[in-house]
Amino acid sequence: MKTLAMAAWAAGLSLLGLAPALAQTKAPLTILRVIDADRYDPVRSTATAASEIIFMLADTLVSLDFDMKTVKPFLAKSWTASEDGRTYTFDLRQDVKFCDGRPMTAEDVVYSLKRWIDPATRSPVASRAGKVKDIRATDDHTVVYELQEPFSDLLYQLTQSFGSIVDKNTVEKLGQNFGVQGFNATGPYCWVSWTPRQDLVMKKNPHYTWGPPIYKNPKPEIDQIVWKVVPEANTLMAAMQARQADITYYPPLFSIDTMQRVPGLKVQQQKDYIYDVFFAFRVDKPVSSDPAIRRAANMAVNKDAIAKAVYFGHGTPLHSLLSPTVLDYDAKAATLMPRFDPAGAAKVLDEAGWTPGPDGIRVKDGQKASFLVYGIRDDQNPRISEAMQADLRKVGIEMRIQLWDATVAWGKLATQEFDAFMLSYPYGTATEALNLYFKSTQAPTPNRMNWKDEKTDQLIDAAATATDPAKRKDANAETQRLLTAANVWIPLVTRQLWVVSGDRVEGVRPHGLYGAGLYKGLDLSLKR
Repeated sequence: MKTLAMAAWAAGLSLLGLAPALAQTKAPLTILRVIDADRYDPVRSTATAASEIIFMLADTLVSLDFDMKTVKPFLAKSWTASEDGRTYTFDLRQDVKFCDGRPMTAEDVVYSLKRWIDPATRSPVASRAGKVKDIRATDDHTVVYELQEPFSDLLYQLTQSFGSIVDKNTVEKLGQNFGVQGFNATGPYCWVSWTPRQDLVMKKNPHYTWGPPIYKNPKPEIDQIVWKVVPEANTLMAAMQARQADITYYPPLFSIDTMQRVPGLKVQQQKDYIYDVFFAFRVDKPVSSDPAIRRAANMAVNKDAIAKAVYFGHGTPLHSLLSPTVLDYDAKAATLMPRFDPAGAAKVLDEAGWTPGPDGIRVKDGQKASFLVYGIRDDQNPRISEAMQADLRKVGIEMRIQLWDATVAWGKLATQEFDAFMLSYPYGTATEALNLYFKSTQAPTPNRMNWKDEKTDQLIDAAATATDPAKRKDANAETQRLLTAANVWIPLVTRQLWVVSGDRVEGVRPHGLYGAGLYKGLDLSLKR
């Protein structure tokens, strides 16, 4: 057994492109992750794998504290809001420079934020900026952000990578290849190179002194960082144990308990983290449009078993549309979520006219109870989808599975060729989650369900524009109840964020905004 383990360890390091050696790696800092993004343009990708890089390459007007709730200054050293909640005025720092040394002005902020919301950009996250009336610079260091209506989530959304300030000259020079062939912004680190599905290299921004106040040191301390993609769990774990890499927040979940006992490895959890895994139906396709199919599927899937088998106790079964820890979570909506009941699922299908065929798959009006699901291929999704497939097969529903590499998956999800899809997403408020996925104007991306319901839109708008927290909470609660009853989603698991770091790196503290475990990457330093 020992010989086999050593062979697997050496093979893992060989696959990683690292020789098994006792000596620890010298600079640069190496961070391991399991998937890559399709691009690194802040306004053109919804991928967590994009945001985790962009947070280090670019800055936003405001920052988010480690509690995942408190908004703090950043590029804007202060701000004021009008009484009607429609106008925000941001007072900018005057010491900020892009990686190429050019000073940042209010016009750069205006350009970046308007690019985010410009219909020509076709940003899948434009709605996160609110309904903008105008964004303008009144002088070199003042930006006025004027809304058509109040937006209760604005400051929180401005902490996201989508609101990053970027260099107009580089964007116009690279066009569609911005964030693919190059990047220029005001982040603590600067773009060096990207080899898709392999690694992304960044270097310290020599001008950077304006990190957010949540960090002890506002300057980056590491000269170079390499983000290396290692999709195979055993290879990633072997590299961390052998000190051939410094940090990962994608540890294989079966290894958490083991890594906590390895001398020289530090394992930390971010307990305020919200990142949910869900399965969603396209409600305009022949089979998945049937409410009976959706409800029966929700009843047939054993979420507790998936959490235990796939997440090894480091994931929480999700028995509600949203995480119970999120702002404006509604406990009553959770009572409407179907519980695991295969016999009840079969009864729902029987009553709806879906009868078992000769192969065990149900049929109604000549249509088989069969649908195709798309998803991203990572360490968990194959096992989740296979478990769901087996559960659904038991009640007479056939689920066909197609998983894609992350670099192409987003394009495949844009085709609308699927009947259902499986994704995971981070969020901080109910307003954010519901507005992002269920508003009709968000179809076909990221509302890939094509859920278009007037009542849903009205409730989401009411929550988003509320200046009274109680009214916002009520609107969000009713939205959760409506969507839960419609079984648009099968919520599966709330993931946990674990950061594993080696003993030559100091200052590691898990963050987690939009899934980014290291956020700005500040306070990190190397002992050797």
